[in-house]
Amino acid sequence: MLEPNAPPRRKFLNNLLTAGIGGFVLALIYPVARYLNPPAETAPDVSSVIAGKPADVPVNSGKIFKFGAKPGLLVHTADGEFKAFIAECTHLDCTVQYRPDMKLIWCACHNGKYNLNGANIAGPPPRPLTPLTVNIKDDQIFVSQSA
Repeated sequence: MLEPNAPPRRKFLNNLLTAGIGGFVLALIYPVARYLNPPAETAPDVSSVIAGKPADVPVNSGKIFKFGAKPGLLVHTADGEFKAFIAECTHLDCTVQYRPDMKLIWCACHNGKYNLNGANIAGPPPRPLTPLTVNIKDDQIFVSQSA
């Protein structure tokens, strides 16, 4: 502690040193605290998007499209039906893709497999894919959230 009758110069230097050390400690702690508590991700809520034209997706093929902040997967099955899902694997959020040779949806990360209804059938995925609703109107494929 300072003496009550300390010279003003010494008191000023001690205050300056204390403020400098405090600022240095804050400069070290603040970036770590911001890293551990990142800001909330603000993604626009999307209820419907245009995924393309029916001619863009041949029979027995798939197409990745953007559904808000997430990838979507549009599949044109061998039966001619269009199906869509959120294209994030339920295991570790890897992007899934359609495999025409196996006629199923496949996750390359850990060999997870889903049938064309989105149900998990092999590998580590714990849940089915999130389905989306497909509507075709005026030669456009509209994909929206399922009700």
